[in-house]
Amino acid sequence: MAAPLTLYCLPCAGASAAMYLRWRRKLPAWLRMQPIELPGRGERLHEAPEKTFDALAGRLCDELAINPSQRYALFGHSMGALLACRVAHCLRARMRPLPVALLVSACAAPSQQDWKRYADKDSDASLIAELRKQDGTPEEVFGNPELLSMTLGLLGADYRICASFRYQKLPPLPLPIHVFGGCADEIHVSKLEAWRLESTAKVSLDWFEGGHFFLRQHEEIFLSTLAQRLAGDAAHLSDVSHAALASA
Repeated sequence: MAAPLTLYCLPCAGASAAMYLRWRRKLPAWLRMQPIELPGRGERLHEAPEKTFDALAGRLCDELAINPSQRYALFGHSMGALLACRVAHCLRARMRPLPVALLVSACAAPSQQDWKRYADKDSDASLIAELRKQDGTPEEVFGNPELLSMTLGLLGADYRICASFRYQKLPPLPLPIHVFGGCADEIHVSKLEAWRLESTAKVSLDWFEGGHFFLRQHEEIFLSTLAQRLAGDAAHLSDVSHAALASA
């Protein structure tokens, strides 16, 4: 059995940490899922949200650096994946312990990001159209004016954060990156393949049936694959540690 590992999960645009809560009873016992709540929503609703991508990534890096888990991995879906990547770079720059792996879902590689596509999403109609296209929002939300208003407010704020993202050519990370994509998602395969340039270690790419929210549409197989990828990383690190002790 793999050693205990904490999986920090960053939400997608317009969502809160609650999107991951059901995973706690579906992941294996050795994998401790810890959703990260972004400032200004959920349990952190009273906190002022950050307004730029770099400011938000830096704040999350500070929070992880204060109380890092002994062994952990970073996961993010869509915007959360891009944030997780920048946080990993930030942790390395500050010489803090790095995650055993970075897991990115439904997100083009940093070098393939098009920030302009978020800049024109400045009306409720355009945001609703985006929610409909991604097919990840329960129909009940569209029928509840209060919930819809809250969702559109979060999504609009997150899209402004995404619009502030600018690609920085940083040295590849020295850790595995596991990429997950949906066969019916609009993100082109080349934009997912480009994650291979972001790591000096192995990079995997797993495909699932479904669109942008394949991780909900096919949750069981997705979580099984995620756990298998992390189990392999944990086992590899354990072998490296044992080899180092043997040669000491």
